[in-house]
Amino acid sequence: MPGKCSTLTHMHRRAHFEWKLRTRSLALGDVTRVMGILNVTPDSFSDGGLLHSVNEAVDVALAMFEEGAAIVDVGGESTRPGAGLAVSTQEEIDRVVPVIAAIRQAKPDALLSVDTYHAVTARTAVAAGAEIVNDVSGLLWDEAMAATCAELKCGVALMHARGRPYEWKSLPRLKPEEVLPLVKRELAERLAAALAAGIESARIVLDPGFGFGKVQDANYPLLRGLPELATLGQPLLAGVSRKSFLGHTLAPLYGAAGAPVSAREHATLAASTIAILMGASLVRVHQVRAAAEAALIADAALAAS
Repeated sequence: MPGKCSTLTHMHRRAHFEWKLRTRSLALGDVTRVMGILNVTPDSFSDGGLLHSVNEAVDVALAMFEEGAAIVDVGGESTRPGAGLAVSTQEEIDRVVPVIAAIRQAKPDALLSVDTYHAVTARTAVAAGAEIVNDVSGLLWDEAMAATCAELKCGVALMHARGRPYEWKSLPRLKPEEVLPLVKRELAERLAAALAAGIESARIVLDPGFGFGKVQDANYPLLRGLPELATLGQPLLAGVSRKSFLGHTLAPLYGAAGAPVSAREHATLAASTIAILMGASLVRVHQVRAAAEAALIADAALAAS
């Protein structure tokens, strides 16, 4: 048994990686990096409409950095289940770019990401001070995005999404054993496309896309399978915060409808901690302080192994 435990620990240990960003780099692997979610949208699934001005958004971002965030991810379009794609690129830019510029003015060393799949938004946000483009489509939904990111020489987070948000309710459900092979194969394809477009490997992290077209319990094979996804050779970003599959699992405590969004923070901590122990280098969360504390404990356990 001691030999088996050693093998499993080795599988989950993260490789050291220097993530090359627009003007700097971020060391990954030795410690978990927390990415705070800053949605400047009226309709995001858990926090839409809470921020009413650029100043409010800046205050929240600064608080996230103070609480332990390494990165704040600014998004201007909801990708909640069932969301349409009606937000214009200009409207998205009008939401995110003033916020990015104002955060950088208030905190010049702030490390910011823009959550977008639009190349024009990515270009404008990077010009305003974003270092990372976080594309939930893995460069698929805008044919200009791959070349744009290559030209910008920014950090890139490639996420796996199975279909578009408005399609998720109608997609056939995956069998548990189908999830991990599908995500690994398609993430490998997105990685290959990014490299072919001229994006350097050192600029890319991969995100399995929890909840993005994977329904309820189909997300747990992904969580357990992060070591397999790490064999693709890139650092992993895990975004499980407040996702509906967590609420579904909590149904025995909350009734058939499961836990509401407001009651998913403890489950988020549990799932984020598991993701770290399974090899995630970054976790993307709404509540930074709790995640930063959990990450310190998980990192200490990994360091002791």
